[in-house]
Amino acid sequence: MYERLDVCPSCKHTHFLNHIICKDHAASGESFAIVKCTKCDLLFTNPRPNQSNISKYYEHADYISHTNNANNPINLLYKLARRYTLSQKISLITKFTPNKYLLDYGCGTGIFTNYAKSRGYIVDAVEPSPDARRIADDILGITVKSNVVKIKPKSYDIITAWHVIEHVHELRITLNTLRKSLRDNGIIFIAVPNCLSYEAIKYQENWAAYDVPRHLYHFTQSSFKTLAHNCKLHLVETVPMKLDAFYVSMLSEKYLNRGNSLSTLINGTITGFKSNSKAKSNNEYSSLIYILRK
Repeated sequence: MYERLDVCPSCKHTHFLNHIICKDHAASGESFAIVKCTKCDLLFTNPRPNQSNISKYYEHADYISHTNNANNPINLLYKLARRYTLSQKISLITKFTPNKYLLDYGCGTGIFTNYAKSRGYIVDAVEPSPDARRIADDILGITVKSNVVKIKPKSYDIITAWHVIEHVHELRITLNTLRKSLRDNGIIFIAVPNCLSYEAIKYQENWAAYDVPRHLYHFTQSSFKTLAHNCKLHLVETVPMKLDAFYVSMLSEKYLNRGNSLSTLINGTITGFKSNSKAKSNNEYSSLIYILRK
């Protein structure tokens, strides 16, 4: 059911230090250890559920990327913000390439993929979750692939992975497969949480973006750059996802059980503003989009 990693998923070093213990607030209530590689500083959940058993940790009503539910105020705000970020993502893509063949890796229920399709992109998608994949199939009118094994080399101009890489068990194999699926001038957009953001430091083990055990890896800018280098990807630019600070802070406040929903929203909003304000000087935003080429 669980597996313990003996080598770092990024640099293959074999020496780790205990970093923090976090609780799965969303589904199981279990606690999981996060360790730190002493060579590349990657944080990763260890031990962790294996691939055969991880799915049960996604089976909760609030996991919005697999269900599209807006069954609480925080998820409702998330869905409202998502409408704005969809156009932001397309604008970012068009800044770097005019090409149109796009793979959305970890598409969830297909919301971004469908928006890209409506903007003239020729889309393909991968989503491991059967439930989310069924929804995406209906929305997109295509057969969404279940894993990266089914994608062909040099097929795409653009690959997007919005908050997905932190979930995959075979980290380097997945990134190498995605790289090989790019055409020669292709570009990859990868968004992940930043565990050196203001709210990550403030909330510590209650920081919602640790999201154990669904999040298997927890990146700093330095550890992500090392991973990219190990997978023969070259960093072009780093772009903040400023709205994530508000959503993650609200969830973190909820996990702390600080009063009612109103106080959760107010305190989370204040922390989100502080996080973005402090990040103006150090670029340690709540989440970051890494833009990469071969």
